[in-house]
Amino acid sequence: MAEFIDYYKTLGVAKDADEKAIKQAFRKLARKYHPDVNAGDAEAERKFKEINEANAVLSDPEKRKQYDKYGKDWEHAEAFEKAGGQGRSAGDFRGGNPFGGGQTYTYTSGGGEDFSDFFSQMFGGAGARGFGGGRRASFRGQDIAASLALRMEDILEDNKQVLTVNGRQLRVTIPAGVEDGQTLRLRGQGGPGAGGGPAGDLLITFQVSLPDAYTRSGADLYKNQPVALTTMVLGGKITVETPSGAVSVPIPELSQNGKRIRLKGKGLPVYKKPGFGDLYLDLQAVLPTALTERERELYQQLAEGQG
Repeated sequence: MAEFIDYYKTLGVAKDADEKAIKQAFRKLARKYHPDVNAGDAEAERKFKEINEANAVLSDPEKRKQYDKYGKDWEHAEAFEKAGGQGRSAGDFRGGNPFGGGQTYTYTSGGGEDFSDFFSQMFGGAGARGFGGGRRASFRGQDIAASLALRMEDILEDNKQVLTVNGRQLRVTIPAGVEDGQTLRLRGQGGPGAGGGPAGDLLITFQVSLPDAYTRSGADLYKNQPVALTTMVLGGKITVETPSGAVSVPIPELSQNGKRIRLKGKGLPVYKKPGFGDLYLDLQAVLPTALTERERELYQQLAEGQG
């Protein structure tokens, strides 16, 4: 009997945790155990695989529902439900023969077995056959969860990468503009099916890191932009770095702290759509940390004039 893995415990969340709490817990643990920061650490690699597997199930509402109901047998839930079962671990199991015949079968827990054992016997382990027509039970393969770290420059255009999954090399195109925590499902690229069943899927969750200066909302970027005090007062032009390169930005005379300037189309690519988001600059005056004698005189004259 396969060992049961408590995915909620793996992510450190309660069983009634909402989608946001699960996402936050996964991100925190994924950063902690990511292979890039734990090179050569076999235990960290094992933990990383566990939290990816847990996230792949709990972040999918349908899979989470099946997991909550069937435990470690959740991947076979569809086949079991088609057989008419209700997922009871003890008492009667009265479901029509899933492979024809219409017989009724009764199962009572006997202390040494549980529902998982009966489930395996009924639907077949390796080499087992169905009840009615002698056909083998077939099951869909297991989904495989993986995590991929990306930088801002990696998402400015479609990015082709070759990933190694279960010893296989897989060429993947990562769409421009993917977001941190977003998951891409590649159907049929997961674990092999059993008894002629279809392969599972590969789920890649992206960890997108931006330079510290930026915060992100969709395709839009926000940045606190330092500006010399004299430029804020008198106006002028400053050079600003954007994802697409440096641009010259005019600063209006008498700009106040926190004034927001929009640079249209200078944000990130819009995910799977044409166009780019915007870059918003929040101006922050930079006060001098030292004064020459001449500067001191000028500031003094300015202060006296205001008096």
